[in-house]
Amino acid sequence: MKVVRYYNNNDIRLDEISKPSIDSEELLVKVKKSGICGSDILEYYRFAKMKKLGVDNLILGHEIAGDIVEVGNKVRKYKKGDRVFVSHHVPCFDCHYCHEGHHTACDLLHTTNFDPGGFAEYIRIPKINIEKKGVYVLDKAVSYEEGVFIEPFGCICRAQRLANVNKGLSVLILGCGVSGILHIQLAKLRGAGKVFATDINEYRLEKAKKYGADEVFNAGDDIAKKVRENNNYLDPDIIVVCTGALSAANQALECAGPGSKIIFFAVPEPGVKLQVPINKYWRNEVTIMTSYGAAPEDLQESYNWILSKRVNVVDLITHRFPFSKALEAFQVVCAAKDSLKVVLEPDKHELID
Repeated sequence: MKVVRYYNNNDIRLDEISKPSIDSEELLVKVKKSGICGSDILEYYRFAKMKKLGVDNLILGHEIAGDIVEVGNKVRKYKKGDRVFVSHHVPCFDCHYCHEGHHTACDLLHTTNFDPGGFAEYIRIPKINIEKKGVYVLDKAVSYEEGVFIEPFGCICRAQRLANVNKGLSVLILGCGVSGILHIQLAKLRGAGKVFATDINEYRLEKAKKYGADEVFNAGDDIAKKVRENNNYLDPDIIVVCTGALSAANQALECAGPGSKIIFFAVPEPGVKLQVPINKYWRNEVTIMTSYGAAPEDLQESYNWILSKRVNVVDLITHRFPFSKALEAFQVVCAAKDSLKVVLEPDKHELID
């Protein structure tokens, strides 16, 4: 079968390996659509994993939808032909972190995966991913392309649940890539009052406005001032950082006011330090928090929103590439210009754009 191997952002290779074999308690899924995540192009993140594993390349991909084509004879819940989304990571539900609601901090979640990765024609789904609520059968009303968004939108659902985004709150979103635009849509669905968004890319600012932002600002502006002027001279209640740029992290700190919550959905690379104005924050009860990944609860919420058609995800797909054009696909993601979600399609043999 064909796979896409990642060596670095400028070295993406098409390769052939054997199709995985499954045992009696596993599933084999034929991948139909596989999204490229922003984390897939974080070289420091990928290089660290390669070093840990002692390899020089990875088969990435975790935003997938496809068909079950083989079913182990001891698997009862799923059948051949089921259209599915599969979560690459699953929590144990039994450890201290899971009991405290921190499922994405669970040790098991950080070690589970499907085999070999979503940038492959077929993936083997281990028993544990099946047992720990990692397989979701898609309703006939949910397309494969919508299925690709269950994981990324699940991450959005988790972040906003942790930050308790709710009716009437003002929300500032820093960064209008796919995650930023999904945050805009969900904040509106959760009843947020004014939603503000920033980016350095005018194309993405236009998209942010289209998908529900009340006001958009160029990230080079005085964002704290802009928000206050458009928010009854109040600071934002919730600030969501959706870019790893250090300038955005510092901007979030500057924009926080009394009672603000800053949630780092994206973070700068390792070793970068932030100067937190802790004395100012102490008097204003500012909260700084992080959110990582999605647990089954978040994935289920994501699926329900997508099934309801109240969130628009398919129109966020700006580029579709066959595996043979994977390098070009990664280059589009890295350039971050007139693009949002880029999807790889194992079955396609011609570029669709």
